[in-house]
Amino acid sequence: MSSPNLSAPLDRGAPPPAAETGPATGALRRRLPGSVAWHVGSLLVLGVILYPVVWVVGASFKKSEDIVGSLDLFPGDPITTNYTRLGEGIADIAISTFFANSLILAVGSVVGILVSCSLTAYAFAKIRFAGRNLLFTLMIGTLLLPYHVLLIPQYVLFRNMEMINTYTPLLLGKYLATEAFFVFLMVQFMRNLPRELDEAARLDGCGHLRIYWSIVLPLCRPALITSAIFTFINSWNDFMGPLIYLNEPDKYTVSLGLKMFVDQDAVANYGGMIAMSLVALLPVLAFFLAFQRYLIDGMATSGLKG
Repeated sequence: MSSPNLSAPLDRGAPPPAAETGPATGALRRRLPGSVAWHVGSLLVLGVILYPVVWVVGASFKKSEDIVGSLDLFPGDPITTNYTRLGEGIADIAISTFFANSLILAVGSVVGILVSCSLTAYAFAKIRFAGRNLLFTLMIGTLLLPYHVLLIPQYVLFRNMEMINTYTPLLLGKYLATEAFFVFLMVQFMRNLPRELDEAARLDGCGHLRIYWSIVLPLCRPALITSAIFTFINSWNDFMGPLIYLNEPDKYTVSLGLKMFVDQDAVANYGGMIAMSLVALLPVLAFFLAFQRYLIDGMATSGLKG
């Protein structure tokens, strides 16, 4: 048997094999322009959304007189005095006072919402009583009422009760389950829990409070944390409520403290106001990042049917 001739010259004149083409390659080429246009458009939208954030960051390193009317995102000669002067306070009031007041209101609101709304949601979801559907419908209907419609009656009520310039008007509603959105969110979550758990607990002699505390609440952790995140952010950023009910500067929240940088009788300290606004974002951002995965789980599973 003869061996192949390895020394034979290669046929260098033979054309290279043609590139394989098929339906998949053709479809990819057809989709390529649309994909590129989609990504370019997404980047443009992202740039428009992030532009205010970049502008605020750059403005915090500018002098106050260079902020208004300036088109530059970042200053050529950045300064840090806007941040260092925050330690001096505003009108003889330490910046930490505003943050402490906002933290008191935010934490108090979160506790009130979790306790009152979860109890109310358990009653609507797990207890059968006369008029349950009617009351639930009326509660959902309150979402259609604008906040400003109830503003004047509530202010008159709290003024007659001598609660103005206190935190009670800002916290009392949170402990009375007046936030229908969070009640609805928890009701939808609790309705998806298997009823076999409730029946097994009743066979063991558990009442409604024990079932609520030992079974329902642990299983509703995503919905509870979702409500806590939204409540914390809304309370921390609230401006209208503290503006109406608080009169003394030492009780102001961060949102009202920012207003004090703009003095009608003197030059407005825009640099300090922008620097403090960025610092005020840190607690909210940290709170959100710490519990964001629970937020996604709660929003994803609140409307599912078991």
